[in-house]
Amino acid sequence: MEHPENSKEYKGLTVNDGVEQPAIVNPYLKQQRRRRRELPVSEMVEGIVKGNVTVLSQAVTLVESVNPEHYAKAQEVIEKCLPYSGNSVRIGISGVPGAGKSTSIDEFGIHVLNTYGGKLAVLAIDPSSERTKGSILGDKTRMEKLAQHPKSFIRPSPSAGSLGGVARKTRETIILCEAAGFDKVFVETVGVGQSETACHSMVDFFLLIQLAGTGDELQGIKRGIMEISDGIVINKCDGNNVDKCHLAATSFRNALHFFPQPESGWTPKVLCYSGFYGLGIKEIWDMVYEYFDFVKANGYFRYRRNEQSKYWMYESINEQLRDHFYHNPKIQSMMNEAERMVLAGEKTSFAAAGELFEFYKKIYGVGVADRD
Repeated sequence: MEHPENSKEYKGLTVNDGVEQPAIVNPYLKQQRRRRRELPVSEMVEGIVKGNVTVLSQAVTLVESVNPEHYAKAQEVIEKCLPYSGNSVRIGISGVPGAGKSTSIDEFGIHVLNTYGGKLAVLAIDPSSERTKGSILGDKTRMEKLAQHPKSFIRPSPSAGSLGGVARKTRETIILCEAAGFDKVFVETVGVGQSETACHSMVDFFLLIQLAGTGDELQGIKRGIMEISDGIVINKCDGNNVDKCHLAATSFRNALHFFPQPESGWTPKVLCYSGFYGLGIKEIWDMVYEYFDFVKANGYFRYRRNEQSKYWMYESINEQLRDHFYHNPKIQSMMNEAERMVLAGEKTSFAAAGELFEFYKKIYGVGVADRD
């Protein structure tokens, strides 16, 4: 539009045209994102074995996928990686929320890499929302040193409703990391309580992080997670909290005398440290490797690995049976009617579940041969 101020009657006055404004909508928005090429199984396994962390991340994503179409491919990848696995030390790290697990792992990892060399994989499990099913996956931001270390691999995963403080596919992820050459694997659980102890069934050493001065004087003699711990460490032993930590350590040591002797024959130790200031880290890892020397000498290390493999075989059977039941079209068609009858008070939850299961058995002829 021509400015009227530029007409001849207004001598000495000139108004320049403004700068053309860019479009409100991003012009690149309509461009399609380039989809990453889906690697075949052979290339994925080859990349994992060569230690390519990008391919390893893609494989972990494939394993964690809930898409039924991805299941067969994921199992094939795991099966082909299995001969390259089993050559690491697996360490589970657990504790109550706020105990400083992520900060401690950052210090632990740097100490282990600098002292013992090798490569370290950290599988950090974050709790998922029961409402939105989402997860923050922010543990990596609290592991600043490890996140920049060339020999470390940090993989945050959502718990996705799994109990036990670990994710649904953590066991398979450990196999992939070992095949990629990571000879040390940390499994950081979500903040767990007394009985959520699934992490213990997939690691060689279970480290429990505790706090002092929390107000629970009976914490040391509670069962569950205390009984399965191979080592107990009390964090935040610095400043005015030193005396409280050492007092709590004494209470834990006394409590351990009342617990049954572990199968390994190892007596768990209780140590104090400060993850924030990096104090007492060396003593903790001297204890961890002393434990490995002890259980490898008496044969318990191999025995525990075999027991874990057997345990996860049965867990896999349970998971596949559960998935097969819920994905059956006939069962799905009956589920809504069963829910309606339960909510209307026409049938109990147990009776409805029993009828669904009996129908499921009839579909596949389970128990028919026994009656004949």
